[in-house]
Amino acid sequence: MIFTSHETELGLFHVRRMRREEVRLAVEWAAEEGWNPGLHDAECFFETDPEGFFAGELNGMLMGSISAVAYDGHFGFAGLYIIKPEFRGHGLYAKHLGNAAMASLGRRNVGLDAVIERQHKYEAVGFRFAWKNFRYEGSGGGETAKGVIDLRRLPFEMIETYDRQCFPASRSTFLRAWINQPDSPALGLLNDGRLAGYGVIRPCVKGFKIGPLFADNAQVAEILYTSLASHATNSKVYLDTPESNPCAVELACRHDMNVVFETARMYTRGSPSLAHERIFGITSFELG
Repeated sequence: MIFTSHETELGLFHVRRMRREEVRLAVEWAAEEGWNPGLHDAECFFETDPEGFFAGELNGMLMGSISAVAYDGHFGFAGLYIIKPEFRGHGLYAKHLGNAAMASLGRRNVGLDAVIERQHKYEAVGFRFAWKNFRYEGSGGGETAKGVIDLRRLPFEMIETYDRQCFPASRSTFLRAWINQPDSPALGLLNDGRLAGYGVIRPCVKGFKIGPLFADNAQVAEILYTSLASHATNSKVYLDTPESNPCAVELACRHDMNVVFETARMYTRGSPSLAHERIFGITSFELG
């Protein structure tokens, strides 16, 4: 389905929905940009909203991408906003692509993680700053703590209920795909039969990323972090921590992790009500 068509100085530019294999290509572009995506991100992303990925096509050639995933009727998240380097500087391609993606989300509150240098551009089109996220890099290894269990042994409804405290919408389809990725341990910790936190670690182009890491408190987060990191022996580990939870930053520093990147979390209709004190690691910069 073609959303928009525009005659440009270089030819005819279309914006249309992406196919599954094209989302894999967009994730490859993200790797080339140094964003270090997960090895199975494309499959999880596409399953979440097959109609939420858009291609910029110039004279029949794919040259841009953006995701605009609708979680429900009230919330969506944008990411994977890439124009291939040789087509940058024209302005119109990125604008047409972004406009089409945002139009698909209608009046939903839309979130994104902006590169700090481009924050002002998103402010110009209606996004408002909420907080910073810091990507920390550290070393994996160690041992899994006693009491930590395989998340997939728990009733899915228990995981979904906990997740909903830390994310602006229900995301059942995404969660099922995310916690069942290949080679990606998903761990939880119970307290008196109740889920007190959970996390996932997945293989990336470089090392492993932990995300999400949601926990009742710093003690639970510490147990889950060390247990997840134990699956990344002799590898780099990355954790994207929100500035809005100082305990998350303290956890990263306690493990001698260093900031290698940061983003500005932004929303079009204000910051959602979330249990920030439970968010020790966000899930991804692409889908929130």
